[in-house]
Amino acid sequence: MSTTAGNTAHRTRRSLRRLLVALLGALPLLAAALLAAPAASAAPAPAPATPAHAEAAAAALTEVTNFGANPSNLQMYLYVPNSVTAHPAVVVAVHYCTGSGPAMYSGTEWASLADQYGFIVVYPSVTRASKCFDVSSPQALHRDGGSDPVGIKSMVDWVTRTYSADTGRVFATGISSGAMMTNVLLGDYPDVFAAGAAFSGVPFGCFATSDGSEWNSACSGGTVIHTPQEWGNIVRGAYPGYTGPRPRMQVWHGTDDDTLRYPNFGEEIKQWTNVLGVSQTPAATDSPQSGWTRTRYGSTGDRAPVEAISLQGVGHNLYAWGMGARVLTFFGLDSGGSVPPPPAGACKVTVTTNAWNTGLTASVTVTNTSTSAVNGWKLGFTLPSGQTITNGWGATYAPASGNVTATNVGYNGAIAPGASVGIGYQATHTGNSGAPTAFTLNGTVCTVT
Repeated sequence: MSTTAGNTAHRTRRSLRRLLVALLGALPLLAAALLAAPAASAAPAPAPATPAHAEAAAAALTEVTNFGANPSNLQMYLYVPNSVTAHPAVVVAVHYCTGSGPAMYSGTEWASLADQYGFIVVYPSVTRASKCFDVSSPQALHRDGGSDPVGIKSMVDWVTRTYSADTGRVFATGISSGAMMTNVLLGDYPDVFAAGAAFSGVPFGCFATSDGSEWNSACSGGTVIHTPQEWGNIVRGAYPGYTGPRPRMQVWHGTDDDTLRYPNFGEEIKQWTNVLGVSQTPAATDSPQSGWTRTRYGSTGDRAPVEAISLQGVGHNLYAWGMGARVLTFFGLDSGGSVPPPPAGACKVTVTTNAWNTGLTASVTVTNTSTSAVNGWKLGFTLPSGQTITNGWGATYAPASGNVTATNVGYNGAIAPGASVGIGYQATHTGNSGAPTAFTLNGTVCTVT
């Protein structure tokens, strides 16, 4: 071997030794960074950023810029499958501390599920040094108060405008910091999100601070305890005066979580059962997998108002491939297209009227005859010709004549199986004082007695 070749080989071995030493020295930092991260799989690299307000390229992770109000300088990444449906659903997938939108894309199965079912996935990405979402500041914990929730809401608005997405099928899910943000998004924007799924999170408002700190040790340690009513009031305080339907919630937690301690799981259940107006006593308990305990509140089906999955002996990093498919079932998106309505005949309406001269009152009783709870309802009916509603109770009514929709108010949005709600209205008439003859509840034809 020549002297030149020998020197080259010697230098090569020396360079390899230096590289090996550097890699070994970096291992502790790498392990710390991966502490909160789920296992990643290979995925395409992010595509170049799109121009503002241009549709993102399908079947590739794309960064979208200039998407709207963004007070905390979040980045927006978007995945639109080739199989995207008309008026698609939208899933917001929120990353963990130290993570990013692209890491959430490559480390979870949401993109492959989108390929299968045709929905769009939004991956918000933090730019602050901690790479954690703001779930602590007063701004974050109030609707349109500022910080990260406002930016994420802008992302949702951009997608619904650009792709004519179904505003009734917008969902949020997240891991760790993203799970906490899922709780925050559902509290701040109950009129935007239909449901959420939180992996290793804490209740809405639990992480609140007033000194600018991002960390709340009492909450992370599982020592922030409230009554269900107190937890519910914290959520309702984020959007004062809101009386519409509230999003359903699915929560996951490991019993050995030493980052966000396990008592937070029970506090989340207390909070969201109160918000949704259902009993804290499970309607169903089962074990869908060894070591798992699943409880459902308010109904027994796959789309219960609240669903909670406890994983025995599992720590903070509980998310694993396959769990996203279970979330999709809870969201009602695993059949593609629109979420199917309850079967016909799942409701019964009794209506009586009391008339005089040119006026009348109508008393309406709506009974849920299905086996699942109704959470948020709209009762549709047609007033006889010449009748105009002048006021009502137990619901809001619009329009005042013709094809009318009565929408629940805050205190009566939940109707348990077999339960009833009573509403009514006063109207003027021009001779026909009869009652409506047909009603629908959330689009389902009701039996009229």
